[in-house]
Parts: sequence; structure tokens; C-alpha cells
Amino acid sequence: MSDRSERATDTAGPPARSAHLDGATESFVAHRNLLFTVAYEMLGSAADAEDVLQETWLRWAGVDLDTVRDRRAYLVRITTRQALGRLRTLARRKESYVGPWLPEPLLTTPAVAEDVELADSVSIAMLLVLETLTPTERAVFVLRDVFDLGYDEIAEAVDKSPEAVRQIAHRARSHVAARRPRGVVSAAETRRVLEAFQRAVETGDLQRLLDLLAPDVVFLGDGGGVARAAVQPVVGADRVAHVLGRIAGTVSLQPAQVNGYPALIIRLDGEINTVMAVRIDDGLITELYAVRNPEKLSRIERETAVSR
Repeated sequence: MSDRSERATDTAGPPARSAHLDGATESFVAHRNLLFTVAYEMLGSAADAEDVLQETWLRWAGVDLDTVRDRRAYLVRITTRQALGRLRTLARRKESYVGPWLPEPLLTTPAVAEDVELADSVSIAMLLVLETLTPTERAVFVLRDVFDLGYDEIAEAVDKSPEAVRQIAHRARSHVAARRPRGVVSAAETRRVLEAFQRAVETGDLQRLLDLLAPDVVFLGDGGGVARAAVQPVVGADRVAHVLGRIAGTVSLQPAQVNGYPALIIRLDGEINTVMAVRIDDGLITELYAVRNPEKLSRIERETAVSR
């Protein structure tokens, strides 16, 4: 993206300027949910994604729209560049984060669950896999495999040649395939396991919990140094069941759609205390994600629109 194409049309008079802003606003609003989703999948943080969208708008408002062939692609390009810059800031922030870092959970609409590929791409499990990629690999994977952008478009967004982008996409795809769940688990299967899990936790049925947990299950709790949570992953069915047994009868568990999949919202004295999501492989829970950091729970009481 050239500096010239991002400069404001300062020579235009007030009526032309007003028409320009109307056109820019219309395009931005039309693609806002898509842009948010791109930023969120790259960052794993809704708050940072919203900041990226503000920066995207400021740059977009200064673009000469007459020079833009594809407004959607252009907006995605601006958003990607802003998100890449933000990723580097987030990396430094995570270095000093207390305990495991988990993505910020989003309450999503039932329509997201119906789009299996979108739901998989925004799931907590997938976002954690994307955390293991380099910033450029993450951007290329998200833009290519999730949003199906062409290699030429992605190349402009990440300042690489199309051939380099092809190689990065292949490398990222292989990396993700080796770490993602062995198969896409349906929402119905996740719901079935979660309902049994909820009953076991609410009744303190230790044996039922053990039946649902994989022997090497990993429990990750994100308190961010603000809420109480284990600062190291808890590994093993017996240890995880023991941790979960402590909350039996003390909290209420509410089913919800989080990041495209069934999850549980845990309330203590009526207030949201934790959002718990799971990863399932071969019918067993292999990872449990408990987000407790209150700074990451501010959006969970209202639905967030994500789209492709």
C-alpha cells in the first residue's frame, strides 16, 4: 500500500469531502464484522482487535476511493498491517503475563456455529494453535485458509512476494495440521460432552469426571495475576478432576455459545467468574480452558458478531 494511496483527499471541497466520508463509512460498516474477525483471529484479543479497527478507519478515511478497485480487499490489507504491528506489542506483553495466556472469549451467535469452518477458526483451541505461529505465518494462514484471499492480495498485505506467501502458507498449514484437534468436532458432540461434564461438576461425581477426561488432559487457567488461577498448567485426569471437584456445589454453570462452540459460563454469587471452554479429541476432553481474568470477561454478556 503506497503512502500516496493512503493520503487524504485534502484538496476536495466540503461537499466532495462529505461524499467521500459517506462512501468510506458505508464500505467500512459493510465489512466491519469481517475486519474485526480478521484482527481477532490474528490477535486473540477483542480489545486489541477493536483498537486495530479504529486505526484501520483512520487510514481508510484518508484513502482516495477512486483509486481502490476492491474495497473489501483494501480494508483487509489495512487491517492486517495494523494487526501485525499490534502482534509485536502483544508478544512483549505476554512475556510478562502471569500464568498461562488464553484468548479473550467471545459470546457468539448460533449462526457462527452453523458455519463449521468459521467456528473452527475462532475456537479457543484453534486460536491457541495460531499462537505457535510467527506473526507473518499467522497472518498468511488466517487470510488464506480462513478468508480465502488470493496470494497476490496477501502478498501486498504482508509485504512479501506471492511465491514467498505460497511457501509461508504451506509451512503454516503443516504446522497447524500437526497441532490442531485430530478432527473437526461437531457442536452437537461438544454439547453432549459438556452437558455430561456440567452434571459431573455440579454433583461432584469424581468418577464421571474421570470418564470424560483424557488421561493426559491439560487444564489451563488464565487469571492474569488478577484472579486466582494456577500459574502452571495442571496435567493429568486425577489432578484436573481434583481441581474441578473443589468448585462442586459452590458455583452455577450456564451453557453458552463461546467462540463458535458450546462452552460454560461459571457464576459465583450471580456474577460471571469464569468462562470455560474445552478441546475434545476422540470423545474425551483433552484440554480445558478457564478464562478468569476479569479484563477478558467484559464482552461475554453480549454477543459479538464475527463473519467471513
